[in-house]
Amino acid sequence: MVSEIIVDHREKAYELLKADAEKILRLIQVQMDNLTMPQCPLYEEVLDTQMFGLSREIDFAVRLGLVNEEDGKELLGSLESKLTILHEASMRK
Repeated sequence: MVSEIIVDHREKAYELLKADAEKILRLIQVQMDNLTMPQCPLYEEVLDTQMFGLSREIDFAVRLGLVNEEDGKELLGSLESKLTILHEASMRK
């Protein structure tokens, strides 16, 4: 029973981190579509702040043993790849 609770907490922690990564992706997409260009300092500031915050969340979850370090790195890397694709698409407009 205890191991089931631990697994449940780990799954919830990872799902919360995934949801935060998706929120960042949507935020940046809306910003690029409606507000600013990728060269804008505001865009870069928002992106840097959000990515730093997510990396700190992941680090915290890893230190608590709720998320595997490799899974955390993969989540961050996946978000960075998606953001790169968004950035490149916006530059072609």
